[in-house]
Amino acid sequence: MASYRAISTSKRLCHSVPSATRNFSCKSITARNTTRSLHATAKRFTDGVFRELTAARTGRTPWIEAFRRQQADKQDLSKPSGIPQVPPNRDLKPKKMSDSYHSVILPLAQDPWLLDTYLNSSGQIRLGTLFMDLDALSGVVAYKHTGDAVTTVTAACDRIKINSPLTEICDLELSGQVTYATGRSSMEISLQVAKAPKNGEKVPKEDVFIECTFTMVSLDPGTKKPVPINSVVAETTEEKELFSLGEQHSNQRKQRSKTSLIKYTPNDLESDLIHAYWQHQIQFHDPNDPNRKPKNAHFMDSTELRTAMIMQPQYRNRHNFMIFGGFLLKQTFELAFSCAAAFSHARPVFVSLDPSTFQNPVPVGSILYLTARVVYTDPPLIAAPGESYDAESPYTRVQIRVDSKVRNVEHGETKPTGQFNYTFTVNKNIRVMPRTYGEFMMYIDARRRAEEVSASLGDAEAPAITGESVTE
Repeated sequence: MASYRAISTSKRLCHSVPSATRNFSCKSITARNTTRSLHATAKRFTDGVFRELTAARTGRTPWIEAFRRQQADKQDLSKPSGIPQVPPNRDLKPKKMSDSYHSVILPLAQDPWLLDTYLNSSGQIRLGTLFMDLDALSGVVAYKHTGDAVTTVTAACDRIKINSPLTEICDLELSGQVTYATGRSSMEISLQVAKAPKNGEKVPKEDVFIECTFTMVSLDPGTKKPVPINSVVAETTEEKELFSLGEQHSNQRKQRSKTSLIKYTPNDLESDLIHAYWQHQIQFHDPNDPNRKPKNAHFMDSTELRTAMIMQPQYRNRHNFMIFGGFLLKQTFELAFSCAAAFSHARPVFVSLDPSTFQNPVPVGSILYLTARVVYTDPPLIAAPGESYDAESPYTRVQIRVDSKVRNVEHGETKPTGQFNYTFTVNKNIRVMPRTYGEFMMYIDARRRAEEVSASLGDAEAPAITGESVTE
């Protein structure tokens, strides 16, 4: 259409010039307009990451150039070369938190075309797209702290939670900084999404929409091994509180590792709970026992939802040959939402992303497999000994676990790439029930996470605000 308008305009202009110069003028005008229309493609068009974060995420090299360079060098840049590339004399003196601070304004209220890329079919802002932006922002913050000599990757997302739900479409400010780093290879980055404040004003607490923390790890680009980074200095009272919180998160991760069900058996209370479920299963299958599985109870294996997709270069990180973590967050969130909706036959309300890990990188060109399942409901079908719950509550918190793995196209090698744990609230009295040992382990692990969520969020029920929220 743009080319048609350009050519039509040039024809009209031809009739307004003398015949002696008409041919020359027509050719010149048409050439100029045709050239202009051929250069109408937007630069750095991507998969949906906000444009101010795209350049930092994808780097300065177009994919085709990086691909040709890899072919010319005959080296797979996604694998370690074994040759250290980090300078031995790097400056590792401590840095201020404010040195890494970065913020961007997302003008959703001002730019309807930008808003188009963030809305779902219900006219609500897609949380998965914001999560993708937050991961991209964490990368910007990380490189402001470490510099470009290292490769920095997302190791974990410790928590994403909704504070004050949005009740109207507005401009948003995404901001963050490094809040915990001790000089080793990892750092914690605290981020938030808030209503954009007026120039010169600070964001009031009630305007903070999302708070989250990411753990990033710095690697040597050549060996792919962890390297030390600058520690961070806390100066103000607020910074000291953030640093202390980061230290607390670090200790929680260590404690979680010490009690991991991969390494250790369930504790006594959890073992009693597993036994109680086993006893109920026997009753449900005994034709002489009047006790039957409740209609609102569903076996865990019936809740599974799976998907697979090819990893395209448009989703790459700044090092060109790996997929960036934000894309995985978006895909796992939307699959988890779909799983919760299919399970409950109700519209889920996002509560939080609980501690989740990125285990292995996802190469460009590989095939990503995602499996979502309901692993816990609160209130549960059966309470642990000594615990009580409201069995008649109309609301249920549903925890979805999404496991991801990656295979090369030839399917010769498979690696787990991450585990993502999402909690939603649904307006439905519904329960999940494990029945194999593997499912019981997932149930117990999810139960532990649910206790952490309850401790951090309290008893406030998300459904009270579902009618007002403009996010999903």
